[in-house]
Amino acid sequence: MVNTPTVVVLHDGTPPPEMARIAEHAELRYATGDELPQQIPGADAVFVWAFRSDALPTAWPHADKLTWIHSASAGVDRLIFDQLRDSPVTLTNSRGVFDQPMAEYVLGLVLTFAKDLHTTLRQQDRKNWQHRVTERIHGKSALIVGTGPIGRAIARQLTAAGLRVTGAGRRERTDDPDFGQVRSTDRLAEHIGEHDYVVLAAPRTPQTEGLINAEVLAACHPRTRLINVGRGELVVQPDLVEALRAGHLAGAALDVFDAEPLPPESPLWEMPDVLISPHMSGDTAGWTDELVDLFLTNLQAFARGGELVNIVDKQRGYVTTPA
Repeated sequence: MVNTPTVVVLHDGTPPPEMARIAEHAELRYATGDELPQQIPGADAVFVWAFRSDALPTAWPHADKLTWIHSASAGVDRLIFDQLRDSPVTLTNSRGVFDQPMAEYVLGLVLTFAKDLHTTLRQQDRKNWQHRVTERIHGKSALIVGTGPIGRAIARQLTAAGLRVTGAGRRERTDDPDFGQVRSTDRLAEHIGEHDYVVLAAPRTPQTEGLINAEVLAACHPRTRLINVGRGELVVQPDLVEALRAGHLAGAALDVFDAEPLPPESPLWEMPDVLISPHMSGDTAGWTDELVDLFLTNLQAFARGGELVNIVDKQRGYVTTPA
């Protein structure tokens, strides 16, 4: 038997595209954060398009029928709160949509650093002809912090480009199919200095928040470049600024920040060896359609009482089943 669920689409003023496909399978209500408490009563599910919204905890007392929340994001740290964590409501995410685009973005950042492309563009803006010698990436080492699907896609992409890849995660092992060796994030300061590139692709959890702090940054080799496409909260930002000023590492490419947009007064804007992008590493042409397609797949399963994909372990804060 197929039911017609009632779904609230939580958006930030711009609803998702192509929702006509969804409307064939559900009764849709649209709500901004302010409107969610009025729209959520009687709803079976919430499609969180505005994944940075903090409206769910406020609307939670009005959710009298809710059994499923789907996030249009791979990270769900901004959505989980105590009442949701302790409830039977199922939470799913958009794992799989962003893996390969983010891997390609990271490779682009590695090449930008190695070939000094950011300096080339700055010199072009000044009409300044300045010959320089650049680096190879073949044979360089990269530590990928985060061994989920995004981290694995990055590992495969960098390996194909000739880098030697190691992982860092919750459990140490030596036989991982994508990383080979995986080291413990609890001992990051002991081995971070061995690597030319350190890529952060872990979710934000109580265990990873503030993972890259002054102690870890001081252990970096002066040649190391830090790339963060995970969550801004993984890095203690003032510690990173001081480490860059002190020469503890050679540069940083940051796509995520603890406050977004990055405030204009942040010293990171003015640092020559820092690359800043506005949380866009996974956003490629057609990505919004892919997010809607994934939600539709889960919605159809939900309507017939089938098994949903990408179920988040609400205690850990990420999907624990194999991709």
